[in-house]
Amino acid sequence: MSKRVLIVDDDPAQRRILEETVKRFGFETKTCGSGEQALQILESQDRDPIALVILDLVMPGVDGMAVLERVGHAQGMPPIIVQTAHGSIETAINAMRRGAVDFVVKPASPERLEVSIKSALKIEALAGEINRIKKKVEGTLTFSDLVMRGDTMKRVISLGKRAAASTIPVLIEGESGVGKELIARAIQGESDRVGRPFITVNCGAIPENLVESILFGHEKGAFTGAVDKRIGKFQEADGGTLFLDEVGELPLDAQVKLLRALQEGEIDPVGSKKPVKVNFRLISATNRDMIQQVKDGKFREDLYYRLNVFPIFVPPLRERIDDVPELARHFAARFAAEEGKRVAAISERAMSLLQAYSWPGNVRQLENTIFRAVVLADGPELTVAEFPQIAAHVDGFETEIPAAPATVQKQPAYTGPALIGAENTVPHTVEMKSPSSGSSLGIQAVAEDGEIRSLEAIEADMIRLALGRYRGHMTEVAKRLNIGRSTLYRKMQEYGLEPRPN
Repeated sequence: MSKRVLIVDDDPAQRRILEETVKRFGFETKTCGSGEQALQILESQDRDPIALVILDLVMPGVDGMAVLERVGHAQGMPPIIVQTAHGSIETAINAMRRGAVDFVVKPASPERLEVSIKSALKIEALAGEINRIKKKVEGTLTFSDLVMRGDTMKRVISLGKRAAASTIPVLIEGESGVGKELIARAIQGESDRVGRPFITVNCGAIPENLVESILFGHEKGAFTGAVDKRIGKFQEADGGTLFLDEVGELPLDAQVKLLRALQEGEIDPVGSKKPVKVNFRLISATNRDMIQQVKDGKFREDLYYRLNVFPIFVPPLRERIDDVPELARHFAARFAAEEGKRVAAISERAMSLLQAYSWPGNVRQLENTIFRAVVLADGPELTVAEFPQIAAHVDGFETEIPAAPATVQKQPAYTGPALIGAENTVPHTVEMKSPSSGSSLGIQAVAEDGEIRSLEAIEADMIRLALGRYRGHMTEVAKRLNIGRSTLYRKMQEYGLEPRPN
């Protein structure tokens, strides 16, 4: 689904022109003819799909400045580009102070408008990413901060918000890479434990002999190597949330202690003489079939029912393809900033490719795919060429693979002066031109059998050329090749080259 641009202008002709122009840029549009209507849209639930606003400043009734005054700095408001036929520096400054991200003078050229829209959306994406990172660190991430716009995720959000209103244990189920940890963080961010510790434990990554020590802590001298007292993850999460990722990987011994911690609200550190009271909110996650784990005797049935009080299933990405465009643009903006690349968009055909793929690795795979594409990109737009591995698995999409270099005939020996120049592709010969005559020569880079020649063979040709260019003056030859005279003599002896007399 394309991003939607809200166009606010009291002139019907101007609205129509802007609407057609913006549609040509690949965006959906929504129009209104007054500031009152714009405020109704921006302050209502219908605001969510609006990605950007183009706002006329001069309108009867509630004008553009009044709209900016009211919503320009509001939380979660889309970026606003203002336009007017009566532009001045003072007007532009006032509009920017009230929250506008750009200012254009009517009639604005399509090129100017496109640059303004794409720049505003890119800045907004980066600002949103910075805000998400900040909230994630502070423990204040909410569901509105997550990139999930498809209808399939509405039930997940609804259940998550209900879970946040209580301290009920939550079990988040779903395939690996669907974003279970982000759902858990959003539950805490919308609960009364917001801003408190959020402790993550990957149960599958803890060595079995250290599970109890890491989760519940230990006293000094409790076992060999316990030289200091250690606070466990349950105590670290006191007052906040403990997130047990891949909880199905916990060994049975640790499951017994986890059950006691849930039932009694206390833990037994290894080597401790008395239990320790803890106040934590438990959220678990798994990518396994927990019912089957219970049947196989790998997970305690009583603990399963204790964890599975409020289950939330996160569907795989293939079942919410509507989220792919938004996620892809989100990752592209982030990685472009991190890598210092000027990637501003994803082509329509490339986006169709991404939506046609099944994404067995879910959101994590999409994230890594966009990262690779941004690194590969040479232009401002990601195309199908940047997704060769994905295109290979989707019918109707192909990427061009450069043909292998053809074998060339051996070049004749070279005796004249030369300057070496390289090309962007793998060359068959290294081209050289004489400064005086402009005639071209070449050092053969590919042998007759199609293989690259060795550096020693090419180095020998370089020495021959230098000897010919500087008429056998060894001091000058060594200087130009940036090697010592003794090294030059040694290499000439190795390559069977006789020095010319000085």
